[in-house]
Amino acid sequence: MAFMRILLVEDEPSLGQAVRAQIEKDGHPSDLAPTLAEARGYLAAASHDLILLDLLLPDGRGLDFLRELRAKGSNVPVIILTALDQVANRIAGLNAGADDYLVKPFDLSELSARVSAVARRYAGQPNPWVTLGDLRIDTAGRSVTRGTTDGEKRIDLTASEWALLEALIQRPGMIVPRSRLEERLYSFNEEVGSNTIEVHMSRLRKKLGADVIETLRGLGYRIRRDN
Repeated sequence: MAFMRILLVEDEPSLGQAVRAQIEKDGHPSDLAPTLAEARGYLAAASHDLILLDLLLPDGRGLDFLRELRAKGSNVPVIILTALDQVANRIAGLNAGADDYLVKPFDLSELSARVSAVARRYAGQPNPWVTLGDLRIDTAGRSVTRGTTDGEKRIDLTASEWALLEALIQRPGMIVPRSRLEERLYSFNEEVGSNTIEVHMSRLRKKLGADVIETLRGLGYRIRRDN
């Protein structure tokens, strides 16, 4: 599953905490906004890769918020989470610019699958499998294996290593600035020192291979394109 910072706009406390726990279990850092005013504050303060949006909030309608985002030119993907299950409601949500529509109550594992699907579409990777030489990376199952003469060998990565690898995979062949990678680690509440990125990249190279990730001094890092 592609790594994303997610903004959850939901005013029902128990559901909000359950959804937040699920997406963070999947490896996505999140911000929880119980009102549209707080959601606007989060969006102004940080970059988000996906919004999970309730339609009925204490200070307004989620649909108006979505139209507002699209009118401003924002193309951040949005999945609507709502108890409004009429076909007309779904059509209105999709026509307003939503990428998906999930009716409450829903299974949390289905939410994870839909988040993963939207992430792959926006990353230009409808296929969850990425092949880099003898490495096979399953972005949906969050696993890396290396082909050997004895079969496939699993390579275990830490959550932070996954966060960085997925940030690179989302932009194959393109430079990912150091600041963007640091933001990913900050999202996990990790202490980011002056050499934290270098330390994680060194560990990744030892696990994946020295030629998988390229360092461009003063610019950032780049993962080689798929074979």
